[in-house]
Amino acid sequence: MLPHQGIDIILGMNWMTENDAVLDIGSRIVVLKSSVSGRVLKIPVVCDFPDVFPEELPGLPPHRDVEFKIDLVPGTAPVSRRLYKMAPDELKELKTQLQEQLDKGFIRPSSSPWGCLALFVEKKDQGGKRLCVDYRPLNAVTVKNKYPLPHIDILFDQLAGARVFSKIDLRSGYYQIKIREEDIPKTTFSTRYGLYEYLVMSFGLNNAPAFFMYMMNLVFMNDLDKFVVVFIDDILIYSKDEKEHEEHLRIVLTRLRENKLYAKFNKCAF
Repeated sequence: MLPHQGIDIILGMNWMTENDAVLDIGSRIVVLKSSVSGRVLKIPVVCDFPDVFPEELPGLPPHRDVEFKIDLVPGTAPVSRRLYKMAPDELKELKTQLQEQLDKGFIRPSSSPWGCLALFVEKKDQGGKRLCVDYRPLNAVTVKNKYPLPHIDILFDQLAGARVFSKIDLRSGYYQIKIREEDIPKTTFSTRYGLYEYLVMSFGLNNAPAFFMYMMNLVFMNDLDKFVVVFIDDILIYSKDEKEHEEHLRIVLTRLRENKLYAKFNKCAF
């Protein structure tokens, strides 16, 4: 722990999740658990939900009442960008990742007049490259979703009195949301090997975080401000004691199961 020297620091949910942080409301501090001595609660209820923690997503998301949509500013014409040159090793990786996405059903070949650029970014946690799409031209003509994201200080207030915590991180959360059929062509991206379009919500679409927050609030509406805090695809369950926590965990995992939402076990903490 470092002296703060009178300087306020804002810690985001992503940072706290990545660093396994625990909030101590009584002392108003954030505790970082040691990977060696940190105590991990063994809660049997988690073992009753193996289907919620698959090694891979089972395929396209199921039909839901809500689907991601891309509403355009009136008068907008399709936007297309020219390809940029990739190195031979990038082209090889491009082929591999395109095939993986095709096999999972997340993308399909396209003949859309739209076409944003595909590019690679470095993975922060695992190394290697992740295929991404530069959707800035599409975002510039998309009607913005004003659904609010929660403020971290408000989330802190909900945890007063809690002593037991678990966190659940959804597996490739965006890929668990379907795009409205009529909007799929707008997600088209250009590659050396042709045009492809997303059937699931893609990273880089500017309304994606707000829509995901909206969907998660629908799923956990009855639990918010009671024992659940949600920030996009991160779920924090908080309770006063271990017995209560087991009940809360069962409720949360049941909701995930009922809504066919899947978590990444090695990114969760129980």
